[in-house]
Amino acid sequence: MKTISKIFLLLAMSMTIVVFNSYGSNNTATTDEGVEINGVIWATRNVDAPGTFAPYPESSGMLFQWNRKKGWNATDKEVEGWDNTNASGTAWYAENDPCPQGWRVPTADELRSLRNVKSEWINKNGVYGRLFGIAPNQIFLPAAGWRNPTGALYNAGTNGHYWSSTQGGSTIAMDLVFFSSSSVMVGWYRASGLSVRCVAE
Repeated sequence: MKTISKIFLLLAMSMTIVVFNSYGSNNTATTDEGVEINGVIWATRNVDAPGTFAPYPESSGMLFQWNRKKGWNATDKEVEGWDNTNASGTAWYAENDPCPQGWRVPTADELRSLRNVKSEWINKNGVYGRLFGIAPNQIFLPAAGWRNPTGALYNAGTNGHYWSSTQGGSTIAMDLVFFSSSSVMVGWYRASGLSVRCVAE
């Protein structure tokens, strides 16, 4: 009986280690196998703290202002220390890119390519968002909402807003916006906080 108890204990410990290694280690926070869709390799998770991925595909990650590396949480209605000015620049510069090493913020053309594939509004583990691609090459983008230029959080659970690295004018940049019914590419104020989904460099 003691031998059987020891075996169950060892099995339980090894399962805990596997789960930790899959979701809790620093290694998985900065690496991602990615999924290829239309010739572009997309990360399967949003950016969380700069240089890391969120733990799960349905995790919101952090929200970023365009061409800035600082991340803001996607849960509090209001945040302190928000910079309501529009970042300058003609592109999202490498030194401000929040993606982990080997990844970068996608261009508008890359986001447009993703938008043009089949997608559907789904609920993944209690989180609403859009599933893009055709199985098995699919990625889930959570509807994390966005922060307006004053830092207030809007539309979490109903809208997804994802930055591109492409400017749309001196005060706006291009992003992918989606809802339960559709998705579209638009220009959005740079001082807003949006999600980032990286592509492989």
